[in-house]
Amino acid sequence: MADSGPRRKLAAILAADVVGFSKLMGENEDRTLRNLKACRSLTDEAIKLNHGRIFGSAGDSVIAEFGSPVDAVVAATEFQRNLRDRNEGVSDEDQMLFRVGLNLGDVIIEGDNLYGDGVNVAARLEASAEPGGITLSGKFHDEVCRKLDMSFVSTGEQVMKNITNPVPTYKIEVSSLPKTEASSETEPIIETSAEDQGSTSDQDYVEIPPAIAVLPFTNMGGDPEQEYFADGITEDIITNLSLWRTFPVISRNSSFTFR
Repeated sequence: MADSGPRRKLAAILAADVVGFSKLMGENEDRTLRNLKACRSLTDEAIKLNHGRIFGSAGDSVIAEFGSPVDAVVAATEFQRNLRDRNEGVSDEDQMLFRVGLNLGDVIIEGDNLYGDGVNVAARLEASAEPGGITLSGKFHDEVCRKLDMSFVSTGEQVMKNITNPVPTYKIEVSSLPKTEASSETEPIIETSAEDQGSTSDQDYVEIPPAIAVLPFTNMGGDPEQEYFADGITEDIITNLSLWRTFPVISRNSSFTFR
């Protein structure tokens, strides 16, 4: 029987790496590797929680596949937002920025790895993204633009090395994405004494914006194998609510402390 050729499939590909990683390593290797480990915990968790699979990881780069473009873009925006929030709480020397490229395309399956233009375009898009930003192909954009409450901006066509045709590109306005933690959106509470309680002055208190916390679902069936599905439902709700910009959503790690 003749060889039918390599197996192929359509996949959503996420490519990401650290901006200026070589320069950071040259300045301080130990500090850079420590910060990379902290940042990778955020990127890898977001990819895993959104049903992605990392199939390429060398140094500061990450390449992952998703069965759904929606899952891929949610993972990308989630970890870029979390990285942004992390950077706000550390010194300038400890900050790290990632670029992300997203593409939907045909890929070749070879063992646990994927190859082909579908992967190459994602890597080229990542290289062209702004620090801390996300760039996606036109094909990827068309699949997600009407399904998610996000701002997409056309950045024209790009001519890419070793890619036959120019690729229409878009970027996501990451700066407009909400923070995950309610604490990052609130102001300090002003304490008052008992005798001040009757006062209605605006200086006596600061109103705290409401936030949403999704608590873990309880596995009522008693089957330990069903815990995975219960947790998955909770994580999906948190992820989808986090896309809304009108209210802060408590992160998964904080919510799951109430298990």
